[in-house]
Amino acid sequence: MVLPSVTVVFATLLLWWGPPFAEKTPKCKHSHRQRASGQRNFLPRSGTETGAGTMASSSRDAHLNKVCCYSHPEAPLIEDYRAGDMICSECGLVVGDRVIDVGSEWRTFSNEKAGVDPSRVGGPENPLLSGGDLSTMIGPGTGPASFDAFGTAKYQNRRTMSSSDRALIAAFKEISTMADRINLPKTITDRANNLFKQVHDGKNLKGRSNDAKASACLYIACRQEGVPRTFKEICAVSKISKKEIGRCFKLTLKALATSVDLITTADFMSRFCANLDLPNVVQRAATHIARKAVEMDIVPGRSPISVAAAAIYMASQASDNKKTHKEIGDIAGVADVTIRQSYRLMYPHAAELFPEDFNFHTPIDQLPPV
Repeated sequence: MVLPSVTVVFATLLLWWGPPFAEKTPKCKHSHRQRASGQRNFLPRSGTETGAGTMASSSRDAHLNKVCCYSHPEAPLIEDYRAGDMICSECGLVVGDRVIDVGSEWRTFSNEKAGVDPSRVGGPENPLLSGGDLSTMIGPGTGPASFDAFGTAKYQNRRTMSSSDRALIAAFKEISTMADRINLPKTITDRANNLFKQVHDGKNLKGRSNDAKASACLYIACRQEGVPRTFKEICAVSKISKKEIGRCFKLTLKALATSVDLITTADFMSRFCANLDLPNVVQRAATHIARKAVEMDIVPGRSPISVAAAAIYMASQASDNKKTHKEIGDIAGVADVTIRQSYRLMYPHAAELFPEDFNFHTPIDQLPPV
């Protein structure tokens, strides 16, 4: 029987017992150092050595997927836009560099270069246009490389934009211009744009000009938003006649299968009185007079605008802020004869039309008969 040599026995013992001892001893020392460092760093937060080590490891695991400072994970970071760095606000450590700036490359001002915005992202998305208005607009070329041998521009926007989108953009611009002239808010402009888009896509008003359809859509939008305007007010800021706007208005309501609320005297009273610089007392009296005249059926067949104008004339004549037929007619867009006719019907019932608490500067029996 041959006994194994001492070297083989020692190698066998080292193979079975050596690696665990060789690994355990450094690992214990390393873990002890981690616990000591954890105890030193997190001692104010935890009382025991084991708890401090657990909190240190969990804190590191929680911030692995977060850009933060290793020494101060909860500290806010400061972005240096000039250098593109992210700096810890506690110790000043540069945590990240080469941060991408998503802002505009140039300064832009709304009143420069006809409103052109040279920012990187371009204009806002317009869902009313095909493709969401995410197409590329090619500017006019100035160098020799922009033209061919015959002097024709090589790149044109007409090739990238359909005729339908060009018509929509022109109509939207016309609606915005008209709304700005009569001080209408953006909500009415957006509603008018949506109405025009529906009419344009439906192709129900063939043969009518886009300006007439845009004016009719703006008139309908004002009615639907509760701030109605008269046909004369829309006609004053449009290129289309009042008769054509009225025709497109009826055709648009029929094509869209929609309706608008009936206009009343109260819809115009506050605006007319404000433009005439009348006090609130006269405005309340004129509103009461017009409402009572309609309820008593004194002015049958008269438009609410003419009734409101006649009520304003009656209330102003009874107060110390007197206005003439012509002044009221210029604001309301009503002829002097129309105001006189409505006032002539309301004059015999003046005592019943005025509110009871109205302070008469001119008695009712001294009011002008016409």
